[in-house]
Amino acid sequence: MVQVKVYGLADKLNPIKSDLSHIIHTSLIEILKVSPEKKFQRFFPLGKDNFYYPDDRSDNYLIIEIIMFEGRSVETKKELLRQLIQNIHKTFDISVNDIEITLFETPKSNWGIRGVTGDELNLNYKVKV
Repeated sequence: MVQVKVYGLADKLNPIKSDLSHIIHTSLIEILKVSPEKKFQRFFPLGKDNFYYPDDRSDNYLIIEIIMFEGRSVETKKELLRQLIQNIHKTFDISVNDIEITLFETPKSNWGIRGVTGDELNLNYKVKV
């Protein structure tokens, strides 16, 4: 299971949301081996009055949070981060200084999905990649 949250200024995030969603999901499929139909994303377009960030970031600043079952290797996670940063930078000309991605891993037993805990799910993809 992988869920994604994306935060940014509304006037910058809204125009790229669809393409950004595709970039994120494609990376999750290619690197984490997530099933294509497992697309769980939420976008939070914020006004300037609700999004504070350091002076060395521009209005293109993005925060991406990826919440997932634990079990991926360190190298797999690094590959995911590198690919996302590179593809977002290349596609939208957003400075790498304006892209922050955090991976949050939790045990499957901490998830409640379709009436059962995550460790009781029959997954159609591997977590240990």
